[in-house]
Amino acid sequence: MARVIRDAISEAVSNLNDPRITAFVSITRVKVAADMRLADVYFSFFGGSVAEQNKTFTAIEHAKIKIQSFLARGLNCRFCPVLRFHKDEDFKKTLEAWRILDEEAAKRDQQKNMQQ
Repeated sequence: MARVIRDAISEAVSNLNDPRITAFVSITRVKVAADMRLADVYFSFFGGSVAEQNKTFTAIEHAKIKIQSFLARGLNCRFCPVLRFHKDEDFKKTLEAWRILDEEAAKRDQQKNMQQ
């Protein structure tokens, strides 16, 4: 169910015509409650400044009712989960850790090449 919700929300967000949406938006995960009444949706934003990313998130939050309606029409369920939107800070931390590891690996390779 989380995948269906993620796909529907992704489509709804991509169809929003809001000039505040300037950053690239990615839905990193969706957590659906066991009773299907709540869904936590985690967004990650790429490109632009932090201010632009915040504006993009604000625009998505303001369109929550529209996104919720779009989701309800697409689901064949007894309930449509109430959506709660979050910025996914964990994803950014993971990308930063990967970047640091890549830099360290490059330094080691460079040191090995200099020793040879």
